[in-house]
Amino acid sequence: MTDAPIVEQVMILVLIMAVGVYARKRFMITDETRQRLSELLLQVTLPAMVVISFQFEYDPAMLAGAGIILLVAFAAHGGPAVLGTVLFRRYPARTRKVLQFVAVFSNCGFMGFPVLDSIFGRVGVFYGSVYMIAFHVFLWTFGVVLFQGKRDPQALRKAALNPGILAVVVGLILFGLSIRLPYPLYQALDMVGSMTTPIAMLIVGSILADVDIRRAFQGSALYYGTAIRLLILPLLFLVLLRLIPMPAMVLQISVLLIAMPAAANTAIFTEAYGADTVFASRIVAFSTLVSILTIPAVLWLI
Repeated sequence: MTDAPIVEQVMILVLIMAVGVYARKRFMITDETRQRLSELLLQVTLPAMVVISFQFEYDPAMLAGAGIILLVAFAAHGGPAVLGTVLFRRYPARTRKVLQFVAVFSNCGFMGFPVLDSIFGRVGVFYGSVYMIAFHVFLWTFGVVLFQGKRDPQALRKAALNPGILAVVVGLILFGLSIRLPYPLYQALDMVGSMTTPIAMLIVGSILADVDIRRAFQGSALYYGTAIRLLILPLLFLVLLRLIPMPAMVLQISVLLIAMPAAANTAIFTEAYGADTVFASRIVAFSTLVSILTIPAVLWLI
């Protein structure tokens, strides 16, 4: 794909975000509405999109690519988990935990899937779905330990029963056995899954609408954490992955998912475990806003 269509696709997503900002400012999207939309996305539309993305004839090359993506995903979460202990040690504990979480977890679901779908189509979502396996494993293990200070015995069970993971399992079975869904079921899932991108971007836009402009750009931690998330980590992995033989699309998708802004779960986890919720909300919104510029830049580089 040439640069112009890539920019156009990103601009489409930005425009949908702008609609989300407008809807939030006009009180059409309330806190409860956003919560319900998030639940709808995570439990219904995104799993439907994932299952549909696996509707290909079995291809050993694609399966091998999925294996590479999975290994990269574990490295992309494990590496920053270790680096974060060094990169953010000078910050107070409540802020440090947020920065470590941001370094490990990108918004590879809410923003990653719409971007992959708009640029690479269903193949991109196929690979992105495999990447999400590592995200959920780390979220319910490292993420919980980071804020809670101890392991949650139910964490792996929560990860395994996540609708996104279950959708990947179903999709892999269908893909491996070359099972094609009946046309009515396929069309129904395809139509439901197609709602993922607009819903996700509306949610992101509504988050941006809550940013207090007077406080949005305050503090060095905000800029430092955003730079690590959006620039340093993607560039580091771009250099490292280019040293390893792999299909170009696999490399591009991996780096692009790493280049996503701070995960929306950041604010949710900080609120649940008593970390700096205000700072978490600010860095999610700020990194999302800045990513409008950095994502096209990373796309150009790869």
